[in-house]
Amino acid sequence: MSSAIINGKEIGGEIRKSVEQRVKALKKIGVTPGLAVILVGENPASKTYVANKQASCEAIGVYSALIKLPEDISEPALLEQIRELNNRKDIHGILVQLPLPNHISEEAVIATISPEKDVDGFSPISVGKMMLGQETYLPCTPYGVMKLLEHTGIDVAGKHAVIVGRSHIVGKPMGQLLLQKDATVTYTHSKTKDLASFTKQADILIAAVGRPKFITADYIKEGAVVIDVGINRDENNKLVGDVDFASVDGIASHITPVPGGVGPMTITMLLENTVQAAEKTVKSDNKQLI
Repeated sequence: MSSAIINGKEIGGEIRKSVEQRVKALKKIGVTPGLAVILVGENPASKTYVANKQASCEAIGVYSALIKLPEDISEPALLEQIRELNNRKDIHGILVQLPLPNHISEEAVIATISPEKDVDGFSPISVGKMMLGQETYLPCTPYGVMKLLEHTGIDVAGKHAVIVGRSHIVGKPMGQLLLQKDATVTYTHSKTKDLASFTKQADILIAAVGRPKFITADYIKEGAVVIDVGINRDENNKLVGDVDFASVDGIASHITPVPGGVGPMTITMLLENTVQAAEKTVKSDNKQLI
């Protein structure tokens, strides 16, 4: 018997419909949510991601400003560009597409984005608030995973969640969001000895390591929920996840496919955060949403 598929395209589509209604309500009072995306250089993968983000914004009526900058732009010039966007009233969210060229500090760039416009949820202030369970913009991929679990009716309270990977963007915040919903969380990573001994205890397994088909049937407990965050190319240039879907299918109770699982949710939650940022400016201006 096959595992139940957690369809991120479908769930993301449902969420986008409700976000689109909120965009219409904002436009009725003269506010168009605006997202600025900064793209440095000509990285083909980054260009594809940015094009997808722009198309998704357009589809629900969010204004999207693409700022393309040369690979050799200086760090001070990039930071100045971000400060200008911080001051623009028509821009509610700012996103700098990663990775950046080696001569530019990601930390400096992320710290320069105003916390009020940090719709990626990466700034030290956003991360600190998330750790404390305070209201903030949540990192889009972990936020999307939480929505997938919620919409699938998977209650994480009391479950053992094991995360493979400890990146600032996915692994670390993922654990915190699960912890806030009362899961018991274990982090594993490249220095973990006998990885399978941990992953086989997982009721919920989150794979975020960036290694194609790394998690096989040997790593999975019967009936576990498997969330595959990885996006990789295999030897045939086919898009695959961190999980070997064919070997895990039927062992896991639920599984996310690649593509069509976590990916669509990341952009959906970026739209959610951007619209939320626009709604906050309305509240601060004492306008009334219709």
